[in-house]
Amino acid sequence: MARGWFGEIGDAGLRAADGLAQVAARLAGGQIRLGVTGLRRSGKTVFVTSLLNNLLAAGQGGGGRLPFLDVVSQGRFIASRLRPQPDPAIPRFDYEGRLAEMTSNPPAWPRETKAISEIRIDLRFRPGGLVRRRLGGVATCTLDIIDYPGEWLLDLPMLEQEFAGWSRTMLDLAARPPRDSLSRRWREVLDAVDPDHTADEATARRLSALYTDYLKDCRASDVGLSLIQPGRFVEPGEMEGAPILTFCPMPGAERPRHGSLAALMAERFEGYKDSVVRRFYRDHFARLDRQVVLVDVLSALNAGAPGLDDLERSLSATMESFRHGRSGWLNFLGGARIDRVLFAATKADHVASSQHGNLKSLLESFLATPLSAARFAGADVETMALASVKSTETVLTDYQGQKLACVQGTPVGRTTPTVLFPGEIPPSHREIGPVGEGRFNFTRFAPPAGLGQDGRGLANIRLDRALQFLIGDRLA
Repeated sequence: MARGWFGEIGDAGLRAADGLAQVAARLAGGQIRLGVTGLRRSGKTVFVTSLLNNLLAAGQGGGGRLPFLDVVSQGRFIASRLRPQPDPAIPRFDYEGRLAEMTSNPPAWPRETKAISEIRIDLRFRPGGLVRRRLGGVATCTLDIIDYPGEWLLDLPMLEQEFAGWSRTMLDLAARPPRDSLSRRWREVLDAVDPDHTADEATARRLSALYTDYLKDCRASDVGLSLIQPGRFVEPGEMEGAPILTFCPMPGAERPRHGSLAALMAERFEGYKDSVVRRFYRDHFARLDRQVVLVDVLSALNAGAPGLDDLERSLSATMESFRHGRSGWLNFLGGARIDRVLFAATKADHVASSQHGNLKSLLESFLATPLSAARFAGADVETMALASVKSTETVLTDYQGQKLACVQGTPVGRTTPTVLFPGEIPPSHREIGPVGEGRFNFTRFAPPAGLGQDGRGLANIRLDRALQFLIGDRLA
């Protein structure tokens, strides 16, 4: 009896010691893998550059520009430093080069990144909890930032699609405005081809080349089209010219005859899923702890109804990659461990500060149904309006006897500051109506002169709140 009692005490002691060991291990070197992606022209390169710059500046005195990141505001942040990246097979994010572009004279926005990249930064801080302080006075959190194209995230729902169903969706989308004019040449050639005809490589390559041209035109369009599938068709990288990238949607693909053109396309579709999409999921996405998805809502407003419709489809496809289930709300195909996701409307500095609340609400309106389901299931998902780099100031001007909130900054392509009234943002895209073209005209602003010269980090809007949500709990 006594032996059992001592056994219970021993087991409890072991459990307690194990718990303390886990805490101590976390203090010694906790790690977070943060995925950063964005839909078309959302500014993810600027986001990563500013995030790193502000974290590096936070421990250098002078207060920094992260007042709502608890570890900084509570005076517990010590210092940070860049470290060699953990995966030598992935290109390093060129932080120094991108920062130099934004802080040059004249300043310029950095070139966009077109493939996956990675960078590591160590964050040194004093723990805030009593138990953690007694176990060790100083802790280090290693933050690995993985920057990847938004098209790769939009590919993930393809894993649960069959070729016939995917083809119907893509063909229907291509036949609607504004994509109908962009896809006309591809659809004309496709209509002249018999899907049941014996497959030949020349036809497959011609059709896939025309389909790829159509996707590239979608991405370059002023309408702001961001739903691009397959994503590697527009950013092939080392896979340029590979047969696995030579397929396209086909009509009548439900039961393709063996050896037919439709059967060849279906085979390559499945190969793309296995060799490209599933590989990205396994090697990168499933290893992420936190994720931020950046969204350029203002460009969609400028484009009117077509741009807004495409943004809604893209965000719905994006949310498919973060579905919830019994073993955790982010168990897409099993194994994903992401436990926090931030959807951020970027370029908040392009509108008056009084409009930021509506910008956040507008983004939430696109995600209303999936956000409600995710939050009901206990998901830790948040939306926010932010500016990775603040390039304007909100000013009040007199207009017909009333005060009007405007923004003052230097538009891209100009050399002198201008005061502009960007318009009022509706709180929901449902309030815009079927015709929106010409109603909005949000201007792109250049980075401000002298950016970052005070050493306090790049001026921003709510980057600290974004960091608090994404990593603040691990710096407690």
